[in-house]
Amino acid sequence: MSQKSVKRFPHLPKSLTSTFIISLILLISLSSCKDKKVAKKSLQYVKTTVAEGIGQESMISYPGKTKASETVNPSFKVSGTISRVYVKEGDYVKKGQLLAEIDPHDYEVQLSATEAEYAQIKADAERVISMYNEGTATASNYDKARYGIQQIEQKLSHHRDQVSYCRLYSPMTGYVQNKLHDGGENVSAGMPIMTLFTSSNTEIEIFIPASDYGRRSQMTRAICSFDVMPDNIYPLDISRMSKDANASQLYMIRFSFKPGADVSRITPGMSTMVYVSYSKDGEAGSVRIPSSCVIRKKDQSLVFVYDKTTHCVSPRVVTTGPLDTRGNIEVLSGLTAGETVVSAGVRFLKPGQRVIEADKTTPSNVGKLL
Repeated sequence: MSQKSVKRFPHLPKSLTSTFIISLILLISLSSCKDKKVAKKSLQYVKTTVAEGIGQESMISYPGKTKASETVNPSFKVSGTISRVYVKEGDYVKKGQLLAEIDPHDYEVQLSATEAEYAQIKADAERVISMYNEGTATASNYDKARYGIQQIEQKLSHHRDQVSYCRLYSPMTGYVQNKLHDGGENVSAGMPIMTLFTSSNTEIEIFIPASDYGRRSQMTRAICSFDVMPDNIYPLDISRMSKDANASQLYMIRFSFKPGADVSRITPGMSTMVYVSYSKDGEAGSVRIPSSCVIRKKDQSLVFVYDKTTHCVSPRVVTTGPLDTRGNIEVLSGLTAGETVVSAGVRFLKPGQRVIEADKTTPSNVGKLL
């Protein structure tokens, strides 16, 4: 300690003077650190994310369900009481196999009467034709006999068909999906008795909104995956597409599996997720960010871009695209891949505001929720 310092506190002992100066220095230092901590605490913490480039294509996911490519509802051509149904749900049937029968009694009685009528008319007609050939019958009687035979033959054929229509045969090879009626029930002609579906081809059906249907020509590829087979990805082809929307303003699209795909484990009725890629017709590559990054102000979409050097944020007007099922939104313009944007706390920010980027690995941030 210099003599000059001692002279400044002549009334204190030399040892106490040194202790006082050291304490004063520590007090000033602690006060300075406290001011810095208070300043840091006054800054807002924000969560950030990096804009992910998605190139010249955007991919949208749709929930779907597998469907049989061909489904039929066989029915009887005549009315009556079902005597027996020979199949049940899940049964495998072949084309031409007997499925069900209607009690044919009434139609058999009708056929017997027509057969007797046919025998009588045919005998009378043959006598008239024979007399006409001998010159003892008029041409008018000959024509009546000839047309009478034609008429009764058609009537007989129709009643024979009605008896045969009492048996219902499978129009295709496949499986019984639903059995709608059982033996003892009265059914009308044309009423479906069961539902059959083919087992050879399985398709996937999805419904898309009008906004996506309007750019259906930009669909480049489609794939699907199943929760029960998470390691398998199946490429798809569009097989057919509806031209009109349903009551919910959605359009139906059917996809078929590309040749060579192993679909042995896929059956109708399974849930799946279909991913469809859309081209952008030469637009600059867009980016994908969480939808929480975007706010609306004065009919504009804004994001706050974070500068890691200055720790300041600045608003940016962007043009947004569709929202996917994972909560990410596509940004068509105004943002480039690799830029850092604020994803949490956006609504409380001001242009040029200094913020602190939330530490994603601190012990207090369990699960990286901040």
